[in-house]
Amino acid sequence: MEHQLTDRTAASTTRGSLGGPAPGPVVEVEALNVDYGDFRAVKGLSFQVQRGELYALLGTNGAGKTSALEVIEGHRTPSSGTVRVFGKSPTDRAAVRPRMGIMLQESGFAADLTVAESVRLIGRLTGRSDTVERVLGAVDLTRKADTRVEQLSGGEKRRLDFATAVYGQPELIILDEPTTGLDIQSRDALWDVVEGLRQDGSTIILTTHYLEEAQQRADRIGLMHQGTFRHQGTVADLTRTLPASIRFTLPPGTPTPPLATAPAHDAAYQLETYQLQRELKRLLDWADTNGVELLDLSAAPTRLDDVFRAIDTAPVRS
Repeated sequence: MEHQLTDRTAASTTRGSLGGPAPGPVVEVEALNVDYGDFRAVKGLSFQVQRGELYALLGTNGAGKTSALEVIEGHRTPSSGTVRVFGKSPTDRAAVRPRMGIMLQESGFAADLTVAESVRLIGRLTGRSDTVERVLGAVDLTRKADTRVEQLSGGEKRRLDFATAVYGQPELIILDEPTTGLDIQSRDALWDVVEGLRQDGSTIILTTHYLEEAQQRADRIGLMHQGTFRHQGTVADLTRTLPASIRFTLPPGTPTPPLATAPAHDAAYQLETYQLQRELKRLLDWADTNGVELLDLSAAPTRLDDVFRAIDTAPVRS
């Protein structure tokens, strides 16, 4: 992806023809239920995605996020509840599809089409305007323009998936596991393009198993488990649900530190706290006053993957 989408005026998208962005949320989900026979995959799910936001919809396998996305994309009818995209039903394809780009986990491109033909076909199907050359340049597939899809590597196919999703700079882009199969450089380049699109006002819905991507890039996160949200909010909101950790070891003969904790083993201590800065300062001040060397000291704030691992026992929050 050597060239980003730098010429913003080159793509004549549907934004202008639709009179510019409308106020209000881009996506509204209210009391969504999705049933498969007697099994309820999505249970009373409610959330909104604001214009220009990067919203990460995360969850364990079988959490229901794919079913929820399929309704938002217009690929599945909800069993009950309401979903609106740009204020319209997502099944109103004429109103919604030209303004939405979708990167699925698996593309399903025709194997005998070339890369350029595949991108051009998506442009015709969505009604968005762009140039194939510009989009292929953005994802570093210019040299593969005349290559058939069946001859692409896994990473190249993933970049083609991304190219078709961002063709025409749609207002809403859904990225389902976008960086799976990409090397580090391709991942970084993809996110550079996404950031450029966000600067132009595009709204992003992301699903990923790379939790560090969500932690670094999402404005808000909805963390699903068993069909509903366990947590929803900013990364800070989610990580505050679990305590941070301070670990250290004391030399032999050292007095007991003034912390409400006991050694985990021998002279090794571990403290869990919701007040990391305060407790760490208290410990350091004690060590300085008493001339104590804190061996193997580490202070680790809670990370998103810690919240993810604790999801089975975490209380339901909205």
